[in-house]
Amino acid sequence: MLSDAPVTEVTDNPHQNRFELRLNGDLVGIVGYYPVESAGRSRRAPVVSFLHAVITEDFGHRGLAGIMVRSSLDAARGYGWKVKPVCTYVQRFVAENPQYRDLMAPE
Repeated sequence: MLSDAPVTEVTDNPHQNRFELRLNGDLVGIVGYYPVESAGRSRRAPVVSFLHAVITEDFGHRGLAGIMVRSSLDAARGYGWKVKPVCTYVQRFVAENPQYRDLMAPE
């Protein structure tokens, strides 16, 4: 049985330093990131700033930003990153979803 439900996919585009949200194949949002501290020779995790989360205007207020940020944080966890949330949306998301607080880089 075919479904008309929208299909969302979040992927990492490391060449442009961003996670991309696609809705039914169309790019509708991004979370831009920038590595600020590499692991180098230390045992510390790399630190990556999440600079901004943007959803195109036509697709705002549908909960897509939350899907995109959640998937981006899940990917960061999988990569072993610590995150510095510069973006206020990401800051609020983490405050409301305590299961991601362990990902936050110490100040």
